[in-house]
Amino acid sequence: MKLTLVYQPAVPASASPYRLLDEEQRQEIAGMNAFLDAQRIRQLSLRSLRAYAYDLLHFARWWLPQPPLPLSQITESTLLDYVRHQLDQQPKPTPQTVNHRLCVVRCLFRFHYGREIPAGDSHFQHLYTKRFSLRYGRPVRVMALGIRLRQPRRMIVPLSSEQVAQFWGSFRTFRDLALVGLMLLDGLRSCEVLALELESLQLAERHIRILGKGQKQRLVPLPDEIVEVLGNYLRLERPLTNSPALFVSLKGRRRGQPMSTAGLRSLFRHHRARSRVLQANPHRLRHTFGADMVRNGISLPALQHLMGHSQIHTTMLYVQLAPQDVWREYARAVQNRTRLSIPSIP
Repeated sequence: MKLTLVYQPAVPASASPYRLLDEEQRQEIAGMNAFLDAQRIRQLSLRSLRAYAYDLLHFARWWLPQPPLPLSQITESTLLDYVRHQLDQQPKPTPQTVNHRLCVVRCLFRFHYGREIPAGDSHFQHLYTKRFSLRYGRPVRVMALGIRLRQPRRMIVPLSSEQVAQFWGSFRTFRDLALVGLMLLDGLRSCEVLALELESLQLAERHIRILGKGQKQRLVPLPDEIVEVLGNYLRLERPLTNSPALFVSLKGRRRGQPMSTAGLRSLFRHHRARSRVLQANPHRLRHTFGADMVRNGISLPALQHLMGHSQIHTTMLYVQLAPQDVWREYARAVQNRTRLSIPSIP
């Protein structure tokens, strides 16, 4: 059995363009494709469908070559063996990747049978205490339904003002300055920047309409610097084209066509080497924006709207002190200690 994932853009709008196929038998994996079709009907984005499809492909390549068992026979013991298989691979997947694959398998089982995966010989169900993100209200008891790997908390250090100035100074075109400015001064995701259209831009009102995750729209104000850069880009650099995309290629065979994800990655790779700011990437620019907003006293609901977060606890991740903030507060505390004439150590 040779399983593969194909992209078929010509399928009906109610079907997923990503299809799991058995090339040897020349037939689809019906149960998994039915699940993907249901997610398409739910209006999940193509990026989410693609992630679901690759997770199902990984599970199917491990599960189907074994002695054939119906999907209804999957238990938590099966998932435990699946986790062992992944952790024995090189390179080993991250806990976040493993947990996402397990979540997709559970969704697949729940879609077909309307219930959770049974325990089998392994019992990972347990009660734990959970509090709300803002630490208000009484703790509640929640049941963990199955195996899940512990995910270490990621700490992304924002760029310093010197690094931002150095990276910003390496750009020469208004288009590239506008791209970086929208990530750095408005906190846009890279996919949101590439999805912008001309009709989304309202320079006179100084705001822009963003289509974020889950097809959710939000209005984001534009700083005066970005308004000026965008105006210069539209007036002086953007080629005459029928493309509705705001950002298009400026030269080469793709001149006038929408800027691609690969093109954006290549742009950042080039300017990281040119500016020698190796930490600069679209997500770190977005994180720098969020950290700066928190540092300057913005309210969390306002930041949640600007960042396009559906849950406030995601916004709470930006409420963390960068190392430079810790040292600045330490220096201030030491200075106050001196003012209070606290005796020093002899």
